[in-house]
Amino acid sequence: MTVDTVGRFERALEGLEVGLERVTAADASERIGTIAAEPAIGVPLPFDDVDLPASVTTDPMAAELTAARTGITPVGFAIAEYGTVAVESTANGAEPISLYPERHVAVVAESDIVPDISAGFDRLADGFDAGRDSVVFATGRSATADMGDLVHGVHGPGDVHVIVLEDR
Repeated sequence: MTVDTVGRFERALEGLEVGLERVTAADASERIGTIAAEPAIGVPLPFDDVDLPASVTTDPMAAELTAARTGITPVGFAIAEYGTVAVESTANGAEPISLYPERHVAVVAESDIVPDISAGFDRLADGFDAGRDSVVFATGRSATADMGDLVHGVHGPGDVHVIVLEDR
């Protein structure tokens, strides 16, 4: 992983109007708590020394899913070229948690940001070989122009933030 790949990812996200913060694992939990609007739901994060804020519901019922303002999920990998995050299907429901709330906070390790779509497909193939069989690719905020003007947040989150955990 080079700094150029993370910089490229950051520039792609800027063009998509997606916020990005680079933080250490020690600071990540606090930053997530600051960004998350309550009520918030999330998936336990698989990163050392990074926890969800105590106020985040991790096993939401249907009513909590639809009422949530923020969904917080880990990201299996990200593609710098397009500013895309790959939310892997999990038994604890990462996909709907990333799609239903109006705000999505995606957490990705710096080492899991790949430079381009070809490297993304390699990561996808590795995941399929390991038994993971479903991924949601999200590039920016939800947007549609089905009925005329471009509108954000109709078919998914209208506000997206990415937390990049710096490799140390």
